[in-house]
Amino acid sequence: MKKEDVYVVGIAGGSASGKTTIIEKLKKQFKDEIVMISHDFYYWPNDDKTLEERAKLNYDHPKSFETSKLIEDIKILKSGKAVDLPIYDYTMHTRSKETMRVYPKPVIIVEGILILEDARLRELMDLKVYVDTDADERLIRRILRDTKERGRSLESILTQYQNTVKPMHEEFIEPSKKHADIIIPRGGENTPAIEMLVQHLKTFLDKNEKK
Repeated sequence: MKKEDVYVVGIAGGSASGKTTIIEKLKKQFKDEIVMISHDFYYWPNDDKTLEERAKLNYDHPKSFETSKLIEDIKILKSGKAVDLPIYDYTMHTRSKETMRVYPKPVIIVEGILILEDARLRELMDLKVYVDTDADERLIRRILRDTKERGRSLESILTQYQNTVKPMHEEFIEPSKKHADIIIPRGGENTPAIEMLVQHLKTFLDKNEKK
């Protein structure tokens, strides 16, 4: 697989904006032609700190990610080689000892709240998407997700939202929207916008097949 035969799509947006819903719809449509990499996989492990200390860290700041490794892994995939992605354990706030091997695909989707904030990451993307969802809706989704899937208390979610999630969104995430090629309001509920994205990827894949 040549580098020009790989299409990199960045999907950014605030926490719980609907990025995962859109990606799941794309994966269902394209199945084996897509590999998805989340920026969240690349949170620093911070294993020199206690669980209590890790729980209090700011996970919405650009420096909380090992972005240089993400960039390196995308480049490896684009060159046609497999990579072992880190796995992040949200309940322990650190990386798992296990990794996940992924193989090159024609479409690489990079997902995360801050992926459009980093110029080095943007340079690797052929298409940049920002999922724009109302702040109240995102908070409700975040509460439901973190209580059900990550075993967190309502108090801890709201404290984190007030202390780091909201201010970091306003400082870093929202301003990164200006770098997007496409803005999708309402997230996964915006069926026409998702269908346009599907058609765009189909055009690329069809062109590749005819080479």
